[in-house]
Amino acid sequence: LSTERLNDFEYLVSNFYTVDSVTYINPSELNASELLGKDLRIDLSTGGSKILIYHTHSQEAFADSVPGDVNTGIVGVGEYLTQVLTEQYGYRVLHHTGQYDVETRDNAYSRALPEVEQLLAKNPSIQVVIDLHRDEAQDPRLVTELQGRPTAKFMFFNGLSRTRKTGDIDYLRNENQEANLAFSFQMQLKAAEYYPGLTRRIYLKGYRYNMHLCPRTLLVELGAQNNTYEEAINACDPLAHILDMVLGGE
Repeated sequence: LSTERLNDFEYLVSNFYTVDSVTYINPSELNASELLGKDLRIDLSTGGSKILIYHTHSQEAFADSVPGDVNTGIVGVGEYLTQVLTEQYGYRVLHHTGQYDVETRDNAYSRALPEVEQLLAKNPSIQVVIDLHRDEAQDPRLVTELQGRPTAKFMFFNGLSRTRKTGDIDYLRNENQEANLAFSFQMQLKAAEYYPGLTRRIYLKGYRYNMHLCPRTLLVELGAQNNTYEEAINACDPLAHILDMVLGGE
């Protein structure tokens, strides 16, 4: 795709984004040249963990997950993604398995926030934060065939700290929003180049979702409740590959 075409706001939104009805996005916030020009490479020359993976909604499960066993749900997928990033790409990854939605999903982001802030304070080497989720979706199932394996589709998600009703939400200010948007867009373009059809459009919604904690923050919706655990696991390999290319500046 040419930069000229991507810089057409209407084309960009209609082909790469789903904007939730509760919010809106301005052309100045989705300038393709600026999003692609953002340098998201990370420094691997120093020690310590570089990537944090956690789960605001740890109880999200798949069609064949064992009830009550988070290791057969999204937490288990996070553990496998950690393994791939560590063993195949050489990243030091911290997988946080704190649970914030056991009794209720309400206010899970608020409950997660202080613990994630504490983790980042204790591990200042972390440069990437991934909040890994499983979506709730209807048919058709979010699955595709990739290298002979059934693979769950995934979606990048951004909060805009803005609703149509209230306008910009000052108490949910996100100074890293531009970098967050650049990160998901660069990931989306790499996915389209190397794994066409694997990702859904980037979803833009009205609140913040703790994405203010780090410039390189991703919220990923990997598969849905009607995907199998195997399909979700199979998506970790291309997700890790895309992540490595973006963080490596390829």
